Amino acid sequence: MSQPQSDREQRFLAVIGENRRMLCKICYMYAADGEHFNDLYQEVLANLWQGLDTYRSEASMGTWLYRLALNTCVTYHRRNIRHSDGRVALDDAVHIEGDAGDDTHMRQLHTLYRLISGLSPLDKALILMWLDEKSYDEIADLSGLSRGNIATRLRRIKQKLVDRNSEEL
Repeated sequence: MSQPQSDREQRFLAVIGENRRMLCKICYMYAADGEHFNDLYQEVLANLWQGLDTYRSEASMGTWLYRLALNTCVTYHRRNIRHSDGRVALDDAVHIEGDAGDDTHMRQLHTLYRLISGLSPLDKALILMWLDEKSYDEIADLSGLSRGNIATRLRRIKQKLVDRNSEEL
């Protein structure tokens, strides 16, 4: 006989259900392989469980979760991935939930993620937020950088990705 879920458990599961794709995408960008992705995702969920009662609605739940996931991944990366180049092994990479599409689209998506995986943790975070269509103001709020710094960094990151892609062709 199963026990009824507590209000906290129900809220936790609802938050995960509504934001799973975003949480997976952030973990994916910092994962070296499928096993590492699972570790990161579990770490994010553990931090979410611990911090759920501290959420104060000062920012939207999505913004709070984004910051929690990014901070968790960056901290985990710094703590555990000192000797790795930080690149995703595509053969082991997980597919992001909901990214079904034609083969051309999937190849382009994998190429983009592979190129992004070679960036520094901060650059990954910034370009990921930009790809998620966050405004410069939202990115500045989440990262703690100024709006002008965000614009400059994103321009440089985009150019770096274009250059790296050209080098591979």
